[in-house]
Amino acid sequence: MKIKVQSLVGVLAIALALACTTASAKGCLKGAAAGAVAGHVAGHHAVVGAVGGCIVGRHLANKKASEQKAQAAVPLNPPPVQTPKSPVKN
Repeated sequence: MKIKVQSLVGVLAIALALACTTASAKGCLKGAAAGAVAGHVAGHHAVVGAVGGCIVGRHLANKKASEQKAQAAVPLNPPPVQTPKSPVKN
C-alpha cells in the first residue's frame, strides 16, 4: 500500500512538472546570485538577499525588454516627408 501511494505521488509530480509552462527567469538568477552574496556579507542573510536580488533583477530585465521593444517599434529610416511643390515662376 505504501509503495502504491509513493508511486502515485511520483506520477502526479511528474504530470504537474510536464503540465507547467516554463518560467521566464531572465534577470532573476543573476540578481539572486548577487543578492545572496551581498546578504551573506551583510550578516548571514543570504536567502533574504537572494529573494530581493531576484525581484530587482527581474524588474530590471522587464524594464530592459520594454525599452528594447519600444526601440524596435521606431523605424530606423523613416520615409521622407513629401513637401508640396511650389509653382515655378517664369
